[in-house]
Amino acid sequence: MPRPHALAPPMRQAARLALGTASALGLARFAYGLLLPAMRDDLHWSLAEAGAMNTANGLGYLLGAAATAVVARRRGTAATFRWGMVLVALALAATAVTDDYLVLLAVRAAAGAAGAAVFIAGGVIASRIAARAASGAPITVYFAGAGLGIAAGGAAIPPVADHWRLAWAGLGLAAAVAALVSWTAANTGPEEHAAAAGRARLRPLWGIALAYLLFAAGYITYITFLSAYLADQRAPLGQVVLTWTALGLAVVAAPVLWSGPTARWPGTRALTALLAVLAGGAALALAVPAPAVILASAIVYGATFMGVPAAVTTLIKAHTPPAGWTATLSAFTILFAAGQTAGPWLAGLLADRTSTDAALAWTAILCGAAAMIAAFAGRPRRDAAPRPGAIRTNA
Repeated sequence: MPRPHALAPPMRQAARLALGTASALGLARFAYGLLLPAMRDDLHWSLAEAGAMNTANGLGYLLGAAATAVVARRRGTAATFRWGMVLVALALAATAVTDDYLVLLAVRAAAGAAGAAVFIAGGVIASRIAARAASGAPITVYFAGAGLGIAAGGAAIPPVADHWRLAWAGLGLAAAVAALVSWTAANTGPEEHAAAAGRARLRPLWGIALAYLLFAAGYITYITFLSAYLADQRAPLGQVVLTWTALGLAVVAAPVLWSGPTARWPGTRALTALLAVLAGGAALALAVPAPAVILASAIVYGATFMGVPAAVTTLIKAHTPPAGWTATLSAFTILFAAGQTAGPWLAGLLADRTSTDAALAWTAILCGAAAMIAAFAGRPRRDAAPRPGAIRTNA
């Protein structure tokens, strides 16, 4: 086990790299939920139209995920991360300059495509940092960066949410600063091109892939419609700020809770636990829609949802050789993007015909189903002998 001081440089690098998920996820994807009510009122959208904005973001994410392995192979993982960060900042700033629905859809798609490049390339770099440090902590720190973006947005956006153009411009500026600070953290070392050249390995992980698809379709609706749900509950500004900030800080704290289980628990046990707790957290706000319970629901959600990609990345890292990490993570991100592309639009259609409660129920049901699939995928198979170096599959 490395001494604590030996882990310091890798953890510092992972912390700066985490500005990638802060920007690509916390700002470019999740902050939209804070601005949805004001944009919906100002631009006269239905919930389905509002949800389609995140569907466009998810579609862009899907296209970006499909292209990232090719781009990383040609340009390198570090360059893919860095220029993805720049494009995220430009797309966020561009959202402030128009109210045309089709243009906004295109800009949201561009933000999604750039975000996918950042997410995948950063995940590969974080995996490499973790391998050098002999610790899973850099991976969970990297994914926890999304919470920094959520917490910053939760504290800063609601007071100016009615001026949504100004808010988007501010998000673009924040993403530009994140790109600058994280630039040198993307250094990958001499392994970069070898790691970008492998093939995706999906067969050993098919059950995990299906669970990840359901998770992607489910988790995104909670955070997309959380502000709309709070508005329907006539929540005051202070409650909105507190709920979002607490959610983001819970994401930041998630590595403390889940680094150990993700690294030590055998097979899919950590993934199953994360999905089950996430489903319960979403259901909590529906069971008792009181301010304190909604706050607790947001904290549970925040403390678990970014742990799922971290757990899946750890499983990919265990089941595939380093040369296949980029391609396999890209393939999983394509599945993830497909799920989160369909999720907000379908949940928005359902909510238009019922209420915003349906969005939270959607998250609870799909994540609960994903937990059951992950648990089944982790059961030992009698006909399969474990291969050397493979992660155990007994749940």
